[in-house]
Amino acid sequence: MTRFLMVAALVAVAFLSVSDAYASAALITGAAALPSIVPFATIGAAMASRSFPRAIVSAIKADVSDPKVMLGELVKAFEEFKTANDDKLKAKADVVVAEKVDRINTAVGDLQATINELALKVAAARVQPGAELGDLPPTSPEYVAAFKAHMRKGTDIDASLVQAAMTKGSDADGGYFTPIEWDRTITNKLKRISQIRANSRVIAITVNGFKKLFSDRAVGSGWVGETASRPATTTPQIGTLDFTPGELYANPAISQQLLDDAAINLETWLADEVQTEFARQEGIAFLSGDGTNKPYGILTYVTGAANAARHPWGAIAAGVSGHATLLTSDGILDLMYSLPSEFAGAAKLYMNRLTTGAARKLKDGQGNYLWQPSYILGEPQTIAGAPIVEVPDMPTVAANAIVALYGDMEATYLVIDRIGISVLRDPFTNKPYIHFYTVKRVGGGVFNPEPMRALKVAAA
Repeated sequence: MTRFLMVAALVAVAFLSVSDAYASAALITGAAALPSIVPFATIGAAMASRSFPRAIVSAIKADVSDPKVMLGELVKAFEEFKTANDDKLKAKADVVVAEKVDRINTAVGDLQATINELALKVAAARVQPGAELGDLPPTSPEYVAAFKAHMRKGTDIDASLVQAAMTKGSDADGGYFTPIEWDRTITNKLKRISQIRANSRVIAITVNGFKKLFSDRAVGSGWVGETASRPATTTPQIGTLDFTPGELYANPAISQQLLDDAAINLETWLADEVQTEFARQEGIAFLSGDGTNKPYGILTYVTGAANAARHPWGAIAAGVSGHATLLTSDGILDLMYSLPSEFAGAAKLYMNRLTTGAARKLKDGQGNYLWQPSYILGEPQTIAGAPIVEVPDMPTVAANAIVALYGDMEATYLVIDRIGISVLRDPFTNKPYIHFYTVKRVGGGVFNPEPMRALKVAAA
């Protein structure tokens, strides 16, 4: 089964985007060894909605069953990207070349997002070939044929009895005979969910709050002779931090008749909607919350921010990009190497998608691109070897903005859950409406600033 899904992922990657993505010789070699059992039905819908760049159109027409051919085209497309970007970096580029680089760069980001989404679907076992939308069964072909024959030829109806022309354009003249099928599912508008919770330390509590003790480890010592006096040394100091949950609530209402008559399970749908909204709201608070009835955001602990002095051990240290308005490769590398090696093993880069796009153009001193894509389904893209976690609410590259965090989020940020989500079904307060009063109590804050570093866009 794993091999089957890997084949599907490789072909999906080839079809879903790009005159503009990374690939490698290792991928082509691996693709050559794969059996030709590609489940094209699983990606047909995606193909139908995409417009393919000219760089791979010829390959699609030539052989849509050979992953090696498609991956080869991706390699060629990325070489084109590197050539164009190198010309731009060498000041040889004009406006046309700059636009070309930006267009390809955007498409590479689209491909990476598609790969990440596909990985999530595979992990959740949601990729089901042949699955149909909704729950309405298809109309029987035999019934359709019989109905059409009856209505067109009138085989068992006396034609003299027909008094008026019948058309489907008017309900009264026959439109009722041609009902339309509808998809009994709901397509939701995008709500971008932060990955802070997924990467943080999360604990559940059964009381009103949580207190954390800290030691500064400032015990003193010294060298002495055999008979020398031993004066008192310094003693470690203990500090505390309180983590108090805030409260999220929602109180949507649906009429009793709609709940009774709707063909869709509205209670389940509404519960999913509320849960998604809660995830969005808490993600924003985990990043920038002020602590008033909500968590303390991690960005507020960075040097110079509102809660920089809240932790007994001080603020999250911030480095600079080396340019007043842009990212630089030296700034990113300095950021990564400023983190103690004890925390580097589990460190990740946290930034938004636009910042990742800007970092994709950067090179090290030997001319190698810092950014590398995920060549294996489920593996993250990287910058200088560090996995990237996309956080939609992180600031975008601009003067004095904190555009990236680098470090071990699980060792840095603590999320406190009080019980979880509770729902009170209230049919009495506002008849004839049923209210679904939903509450979640959650808190958060930095419990160790040392495993994290921040990158600020500034010259110095």
